Amino acid sequence: MNRILCLIFALTGCLITKAEDGSQLWLRYDKVNTCQVVTNRKSPTIDIAVRELTDFYKGKQVTLVVSDNLSQPLIEDGFMIRNDTITATNDIGLLYGAYELLRLQKTESTLPKKGIKSEPFYQIRLLNHWDNLDGSIERGYAGKSIFWADGKLGKNSVLNIERLVQYARANASIGINGTVLNNVNASPKMLTKPYLQEVTRIANILRPYGIRVYLSINFATPMALKETKTADPLDASVKKWWKKKADEIYRLIPDFGGFLVKANSEGQPGPFDYNRSHADGANMIADALKPHGGIVMWRCFVYGAKHKGEDRVKQAVSEFQPLDGQFRDNVILQTKNGPLDFQPREPYSPIFDQIKQTPNMVELQITQEYLGQSIHLVYLAPMWREFFSYVHPNKLRGIAGVANIGDDANWCGHHFSQANWYAFGRLAWDPFLKSVRIAREWLRQTFTSETGFVEPMQRVMMESREACVNYMMPLGLHHIFKFDHHYGPEPDGFKAEYPIEWCPVYYHKADAQGIGFDRSSAGSDAVSQYGEPWNEVYNDLSTCPDTYLLWFHHVPWDYQMRSGLTLWQEMQEKYNSGVRDVERFCLIWDNMKPYFKDDMQRWNEVNERLGLQLENARQWRDVCLNYFGSFANQQQKK
Repeated sequence: MNRILCLIFALTGCLITKAEDGSQLWLRYDKVNTCQVVTNRKSPTIDIAVRELTDFYKGKQVTLVVSDNLSQPLIEDGFMIRNDTITATNDIGLLYGAYELLRLQKTESTLPKKGIKSEPFYQIRLLNHWDNLDGSIERGYAGKSIFWADGKLGKNSVLNIERLVQYARANASIGINGTVLNNVNASPKMLTKPYLQEVTRIANILRPYGIRVYLSINFATPMALKETKTADPLDASVKKWWKKKADEIYRLIPDFGGFLVKANSEGQPGPFDYNRSHADGANMIADALKPHGGIVMWRCFVYGAKHKGEDRVKQAVSEFQPLDGQFRDNVILQTKNGPLDFQPREPYSPIFDQIKQTPNMVELQITQEYLGQSIHLVYLAPMWREFFSYVHPNKLRGIAGVANIGDDANWCGHHFSQANWYAFGRLAWDPFLKSVRIAREWLRQTFTSETGFVEPMQRVMMESREACVNYMMPLGLHHIFKFDHHYGPEPDGFKAEYPIEWCPVYYHKADAQGIGFDRSSAGSDAVSQYGEPWNEVYNDLSTCPDTYLLWFHHVPWDYQMRSGLTLWQEMQEKYNSGVRDVERFCLIWDNMKPYFKDDMQRWNEVNERLGLQLENARQWRDVCLNYFGSFANQQQKK
């Protein structure tokens, strides 16, 4: 451990000497060595806080105090800063406070006279990595995994300790306190001894930064490894296997967080294979983890198993609502923000209305699977804040984000995609933070505090998500992407060999009469899964918001919109406005060039991606308007 800490200290000083390739993320501190740090105790975590402040804080002295007797009680991981003193109830709280001081310094913000009291809204603040053991990343657009590489382990491992230290440091600076190291489509090999030893190495590196490790598991692991004859969750041998495996893991990693499980969806094994319920499966694993304080995060993204033929967006509620209250107290249901699959815009998932006795956590997607991936500049904080405007943060026990991190030099493929990693962490800490504040913070720390740069680029970021929705799928259109890779438009997509719910034509249902999926009470009745008032609002064509119109209704082409335009005219305007927005983004970025005289690599790389985004936006507009126009024009001819 001491050797690792020495390396950590060396690396934090080396980061500022690297080229402007984006590798420093938002941690671009100048080394000043002017601050004396006084502490009332020592630990590996506090030692990191001391080193960060000693190296980079411009004040003369900071005092770090861990106290159990605060006059203003703090929840776990929280901190207070007043004058030159950071106070917390635990060590990681002091580290978070140190990073807050450095954030204030870098953004040229002044510490309020009354000081700062900051506490995490959620105690579970996780990144979910969809990394495979061969080093590939499902829905990853920034290179290979930073954890796994071609199955090389032990002495042959290519684990990059420097990279992991930088990763831990970045996460701690925004309050992320956990990481799931592997894909939800998990390999059974993940729980074998060689891989658990590698997980132990990773946990030892991340631990001083307050980050606990978690693992995704394959539900049928004991049977797949030929250590049991079945994976039936009620079978005694299976229960015994999971208990023994949990004991093994906690001997190696005493602070192991728990398991993330995807079961009986998209062909993954699960309790349905044995005529058991999700509760049966989750509780069996939860019982194995319970003595150690571990949790089970059981994913509610399910379709194609038990309710085939039902509207796909209804299947999660159909499977889980009848089980509400049947889960162990260390089971949390993890649900995507929308009921379909991380679309550019979806209504919130109604499972958050229906599950009332079992803890919920939301799964957001940081990697832009359906939002231009690492090619398009799309700032996601406004989308996440939109979700929280419908689902109050109090309804949730925690928050998880599907990571966009790989081994690319700039971590995320697109320099501006780093902002989504940053924004996720900030909202996991405080879901009430405004998107514009987070954008401004990130820009000032990552590029410059110059107003001439921050103000226009802040506007670009804030407008980018709506622009993406408009040039891809406006007015509630959804899932009209090309098959498999989900990049580019394919509204005519249909493959007989695929399940119909994977085909774009299933979702837009365009015909000569109109377009849109009827989920009203006269259609699939998905509206009935929502609570008041949204079930009635969405059900009525006249009150349904334009943003979700074609999600919930099949609408005539000549339907008059609130703007006074017909639906078909409105669609054309939306697609064209999305393209115009990206054209404007490109011009604004071109005007930012003077701020990059000594940093042309980053300017050029962003400029190249913006050019591709504009090309893609025009393609989306042209393909979609040509295709949908073939139906709209049929009606006009009548």
